[in-house]
Amino acid sequence: MTNVKLNTGQTIPQLGYGTYKIAPEDTVAAVTMALEAGYRHIDTAQMYGNEAEVGEAIAQSGIDRSDIFLTTKLDNPYHMPDDARVSFRQSLEDLQTDYVDLFLIHWPLPTLYGGDFVTTWLTLEEFFEEGRAKAIGVSNFLPDHIDTLLKHGTVVPAVNQIEIHPYFPNEVSRAKNAEAGIVTQAWSPLGRAAVLTDPVITEIAERIGATPAQVVLAWHVNRGDVVIPKSVTQSRVVSNMDIFDVPLTEEDHVRITALDRGEEGRQGSNPATMDRI
Repeated sequence: MTNVKLNTGQTIPQLGYGTYKIAPEDTVAAVTMALEAGYRHIDTAQMYGNEAEVGEAIAQSGIDRSDIFLTTKLDNPYHMPDDARVSFRQSLEDLQTDYVDLFLIHWPLPTLYGGDFVTTWLTLEEFFEEGRAKAIGVSNFLPDHIDTLLKHGTVVPAVNQIEIHPYFPNEVSRAKNAEAGIVTQAWSPLGRAAVLTDPVITEIAERIGATPAQVVLAWHVNRGDVVIPKSVTQSRVVSNMDIFDVPLTEEDHVRITALDRGEEGRQGSNPATMDRI
């Protein structure tokens, strides 16, 4: 397992365990399985509805809280400062902790709240200054959104968690993040499994004796991004950890990156128009 240094000085494990769309009744078992497999970076969100179960799994694990990097995210209905404060307190209570390692604004929602995500960001800065969030960042923020935060905020986001996979490498956002000293984190790193049957991926996997998922995740981490794949299948959870010595060549990287389909490759919502509360 490798770590990436954040602009706060702390480090984040480059491989994490994502809990998106894991039903609450399945979450304790899933997170327990991940922790037992060796994951020490767990990603959840208020929107996922499973923070309490993530917290329960961590509490039952016997692992020192300081050894786990825990991320959660602000849900869309709570961008107003007082709402954000209340929801953050609830997240800490549900997660059974007095701090999170990273707290993110989940979506910028530029067509809602008068387009004002800066006030929301300044509220997250409070959590950072209080030490209840060891780092703060954003998710799904486009380069112009990042520029706005850099202009009006006082804390540079530590992380921008965005959709990235071979069909949507999201290079413009990655470049903006790098320019600003923001770590890029990839959600949906396997393209919701769509890329796993791509002939380029399967050919590389067969040649080097790896799984298609290992090939794609290795492509991510070799580029320096943090990845948070999700699986509730133990064999996949374990094999997804074995990505740091996958022997991808420079040509392999070029071929995988060339799978870029541009905007047509995007599988999630477009942050410029996403407005679901």
